Amino acid sequence: MTTMWRWMAALFLAGALAGCGSMATRQAPPAAQVHTTSEPALETARLAVLDTLPMWSFQGRVAISKGRNGGNGRIDWQQRGDAYQVGLAAPVTRQSWQLSGGAGQPVRLDGLEGGPRSGADAGQVLLQATGWEIPVERLAAWVRGMPAPGAVAPAYQGYDAAGLPRVLEQDGWRIDYLDWYPQQEARPALPRRIEAVNGDAKVRLIVDEWSMDGQ
Repeated sequence: MTTMWRWMAALFLAGALAGCGSMATRQAPPAAQVHTTSEPALETARLAVLDTLPMWSFQGRVAISKGRNGGNGRIDWQQRGDAYQVGLAAPVTRQSWQLSGGAGQPVRLDGLEGGPRSGADAGQVLLQATGWEIPVERLAAWVRGMPAPGAVAPAYQGYDAAGLPRVLEQDGWRIDYLDWYPQQEARPALPRRIEAVNGDAKVRLIVDEWSMDGQ
């Protein structure tokens, strides 16, 4: 059993005792509030702005579960074009791990017991090292509220009354956008709370802070 697996199990128990209040998400709006599957003009403009901002980062909290196993912690995501560094930190043990890759470089996972792991696919590296199914390659797009490029075309997209993404289904995952940060000057609207589900695999994310190209 790896250190990360033990960390996740400990966090799951701690979260259960604490009621998991810090990661509680709002109940998803009923289907009637998903107004259209055609991309609104506001969303077209938002995506155009995001295409001009290849460097971005966010800090927040993440909860991961697979069947009866799960855990939560802090996440720090740094994206520079195709290259990324994702840091995970355990509040209980104060241990941390870092996943890096992209831009033609192999994926590397540091902080594991027994040394780093590497490979060509971030999702497979995490799955083999921890047992967690996390679509890292897709999350870079999904976390910003947009379909992942190079993946299977979305099976369904729905938008809320404001014209922002409400539901995205792609590659077997359903992504629900539960809350948004409003547009601020040159920075477009960005997700605040996200829940991604594929079978019994679930990733819940609360973004505490966004930074887009130094903004």
